[in-house]
Amino acid sequence: MRRALQRPATTVSPADPKIPAPGRPAGVAAMFGSGLSNQTGAAIGALAFPVLGPLGVVAVRQYVAALVLVAVGRPRPRAFTWPQWWPVLLLAVVLGTMNLTLYTAIDRIGLGLAVTLEFLGPLTIALAASRRRLDAGCAVLAAAGVVVLMRPQPSTDYAGMALGLVAACCWASYILLNRVVGRRIPGAQGSAAAASVSALTFLPVGIVLAVRHPPTAGAVLCAVAAGVLSSAVPYLADLLTLRKVPAQTFGLFMSVNPVLAAVVGWVMLGQSLGVLEWAAIGAVVAANAVSIATRAD
Repeated sequence: MRRALQRPATTVSPADPKIPAPGRPAGVAAMFGSGLSNQTGAAIGALAFPVLGPLGVVAVRQYVAALVLVAVGRPRPRAFTWPQWWPVLLLAVVLGTMNLTLYTAIDRIGLGLAVTLEFLGPLTIALAASRRRLDAGCAVLAAAGVVVLMRPQPSTDYAGMALGLVAACCWASYILLNRVVGRRIPGAQGSAAAASVSALTFLPVGIVLAVRHPPTAGAVLCAVAAGVLSSAVPYLADLLTLRKVPAQTFGLFMSVNPVLAAVVGWVMLGQSLGVLEWAAIGAVVAANAVSIATRAD
């Protein structure tokens, strides 16, 4: 779920395939740590839902993300022109909507299913730009997985499923807008500005929630931990990863995130999945992995 901070691909260069082998284990460890931290943060945030609700947890997460990115990017908003500002503002809206719909989906359908549906966003971007028959097959495989996840059942929460798909659309928009922001604003300034605007929009929400329903210290700590583990740690880990492993390897490992989410949801939140749900998650993961693995650098 990344999604609270920009992927650092626009600020660092992908690892050269000729990087000495000793650097690769550290990169692989960083990739695993990033994915595990991201999903663990989401699970810890879910523990605060009974007190803060998804809206309150996302508000705190946005504050943490803004603090981290402002410290890293050091934006100078007064120097921005309108052609630079409008994609930043759109990115802020998409960022807040993406996290809010994802966390609400987690609350309704569980971590593993919500992250799997959200993952369709970047997968769609990757497959839509391709004309290969293999990628068309990958799209069909991923679609089959979604059909299985959304099949009618007595306990099916269609609102939660729809929220997961909205999060997927937001992630796709997030990727496209990041490209625009990365071309128009140097470094991480654009991401920092977008995170700051998003955090400011959530500030009144946080104040109202705190006044109406004073949160417990434990719930606030869980929300802060979610922000740190799902924002700061993955961002810094990805900076290290992209310097030590090829971009293709990075993309391949990203495809494992739905599986990590399902496992973390089961271990930390007791959200068990049936055989068909695991098969559907595997279909989405396989579609992304095959598409990336067979693509020339």
